Amino acid sequence: MIVVQKPGLLASVQDLGRHGHRQLGICPGGALDVLALTLANRLVGNVDGAAGLELTMGGCEVRFETDTRIALAGDDFGALLDGVPLWPCWSVPVAAGQVLKLSGANAAGAKKAGLRSWLAIAGGIDVVPVLGSRSTDLKAGFGGHEGRALRKGDKLPLGTSRLNAAERARKPFGLRGPDWGPEEADRAIALRVLPGPEFEQFTLAAREVLWGERWRITSQSNRMGSRLAGTELKRKRAGDMLSSGVIPGTIQVPPSGQPIILMGDAQTTGGYPRIGVVIRADLWKLAQAPLNGKLRLVQVDMAEALAAWAGQQRYLAQVAQGLAVAGWPGTA
Repeated sequence: MIVVQKPGLLASVQDLGRHGHRQLGICPGGALDVLALTLANRLVGNVDGAAGLELTMGGCEVRFETDTRIALAGDDFGALLDGVPLWPCWSVPVAAGQVLKLSGANAAGAKKAGLRSWLAIAGGIDVVPVLGSRSTDLKAGFGGHEGRALRKGDKLPLGTSRLNAAERARKPFGLRGPDWGPEEADRAIALRVLPGPEFEQFTLAAREVLWGERWRITSQSNRMGSRLAGTELKRKRAGDMLSSGVIPGTIQVPPSGQPIILMGDAQTTGGYPRIGVVIRADLWKLAQAPLNGKLRLVQVDMAEALAAWAGQQRYLAQVAQGLAVAGWPGTA
C-alpha cells in the first residue's frame, strides 16, 4: 500500500472516468487530464485505465510501503523521491519506505506555475470500483477512497503489478511529453474551440471578443469548471433557455457574460447558452493551466478537431511503439 503523509490542497483517486451513466445525472469525472494519466500508467506497466492519484497544486507527500515503480505526468512541482529529483514522464523504481514529495505550486522547488499532476503506481490504486470506475466523485461523495478527497494518514491499497522484480528495479527512463504548440508572447495557452449550439445568439461583437480576448482563469475554478474573466459576452436578446445536455469542454455563458468551461465533474445538463466547445484533444491543456493564467480561444471546424484528435492518438501510438521496442510490458 501507500500512505498519504500530506495530501496538499486537493488529492483524489482518479482513473479514466465513469462513463455511460449521464442519463442518471452522473458525471464522467475521472482524471481531468486523461492524456497525463495514460502516459504515467504506461510508464509503470499498467493498463491505461488503472487508477492513480490526481494532485492539485503540489504540496503533498506519499510514502511507499512496498517496492514498486512510479511515474508522474502533468505539471512539474519539483518532485523529489528521498531528495532525488523526479521529472515528469519518467519511470523510476521505488523501494519500500521511500517518500515522494511535491513542492507547492509557488514554492522554490516548483519548475513553473501549474495546477495539477498525476501519479501512477505499478498495479494501480486498488479501491473498490463503483459503477465501473475507481474515480472519486467529490460532488456526489462516492467512489475512490471513501468518496472523498484524501487526508493525512490515508492508506491506499495497490493492485497486482504486471511487472516482475527485474522490471520493477529497471533503471529510470522517460519519454517526450505532449506538444503544447507554439508559445504565445504573453504565455497565453491556446485552446481550439468549435462554435456551440447557441453561438449565433451572441452579438457579432461578443463573437469577435470570444476569439480575440486573452481570458484569465479565475481562482473560483475547480474540477467542475474553469471560470474565466474578460470582456462581457452579450447575447442579442436576453431570456431563459430550456436545460440542455452539456459535456466536458462546453463553454457556457451565464448572465454575467463571463464564460465557464465545464470540466469532468460538471453537471450533465445546463440552462446557460453554449457559445462553444473546447475540442477533446485540448482538454488536457486546460486541466494543467494555472489559476490566473491566460487562455486564447481559437476557432476551428469539425475537420480540424478530428485531425487534432487523430494527431493525439498517433502520439500515443508512438509512445506504445517506443516502449515496446525498449522491451517494456504492453499496455493493452
